[in-house]
Amino acid sequence: MKKYSIVLDTNVIIAALRSKKGASFKLVSLLEYNKFILNISVPLILEYESIVVRELNHLKINKKDLDIFLDYICTIGKKYDIYYLWRPFLKDPKDDFILELAYTSDSDFIITFNKKDFRGAQEFGIKTLSPQEFLDLLEKNK
Repeated sequence: MKKYSIVLDTNVIIAALRSKKGASFKLVSLLEYNKFILNISVPLILEYESIVVRELNHLKINKKDLDIFLDYICTIGKKYDIYYLWRPFLKDPKDDFILELAYTSDSDFIITFNKKDFRGAQEFGIKTLSPQEFLDLLEKNK
């Protein structure tokens, strides 16, 4: 079975920390089983931290647990430095660093709830899937 290489958009992390019932939580819970390769970069981790800290009052996590979670992601994620700077390429320039990471890491997918924000990623051979679509793909390819 092929091990897919992915980048998780910040909205998936927020959804996973907001509720234990959805596809995002299930996807993040699979990280420990090494079923796919999670690609990360310093800018992505900093964005995860920034957005989650801003949303802490609405999430089921405290700052200490967030730090533990991010440390875990940094431990298991495959780290990349980004050297491709095509900005702006996407409709929202704030998403370009995610596309750059996906390209640099040769990711198969960007997992996001905002697939329309990544129109153009397919030009680089990168598909966008929702968390549920990615879980369905993993299940199908067992």
